[in-house]
Amino acid sequence: MRLLRPRGVYAPQEDTELLAQAARGELRRLCAEPRPAVDVLDVGTGTGALALMAAGCPGARVTAVDISWRAVLAARLNAWRLGLPVTVLRGDLTTPVRGRRFDLVLSNPPYVLSPAPLRGGPERAWNAGADGRQILDRLCADAPGLLTESGVLLLVQSALSGVDPTLDMLRDGGLSARVELRTTIPFGPVMARHAAWLEQRGLIGPEERKEDLVVIRAQRD
Repeated sequence: MRLLRPRGVYAPQEDTELLAQAARGELRRLCAEPRPAVDVLDVGTGTGALALMAAGCPGARVTAVDISWRAVLAARLNAWRLGLPVTVLRGDLTTPVRGRRFDLVLSNPPYVLSPAPLRGGPERAWNAGADGRQILDRLCADAPGLLTESGVLLLVQSALSGVDPTLDMLRDGGLSARVELRTTIPFGPVMARHAAWLEQRGLIGPEERKEDLVVIRAQRD
């Protein structure tokens, strides 16, 4: 899909495609089941890439959320251009859908470790604080309340942000959780700028300029 992306809206990258790869399998399974509809939520939608992919599944009812007005408008415009039914809401993480439950929740949240405090603006699409968990922890805490009885959460993150803490939080919330997919990619421009700081913290080795991306799948036990 060729999507419009205003300046300051997160561009679909390797993490988006890895999450989409996992989501396609879940969507095929869900949309093949006899049910009135498949309710899908995309948290932190950006351009709407994942929400639009889900909206192409017959029977899917897709809701997308982003805190950025630019992202919300971009996702709405992309949905209109492609003729796909996506409801795009503005709000902080899952606040706009509080009280609702979904069969599939997708999220590519900010997870990049950064020595600089978050000041808002375009960097909030990736900056997740010194441990990379500023948004991940909140999402893991919200996840159990977002899922239907057999609902599935798929989220993508860097292994540098801590895979075990994510799995532990989801399991503590009553979900079964595992790493579904993993890939290794070279550092992008932001991570490359932070490489010396990451080395000082012992998170990467000298001259190491790659990171693992993982998709985590969680479901009610």
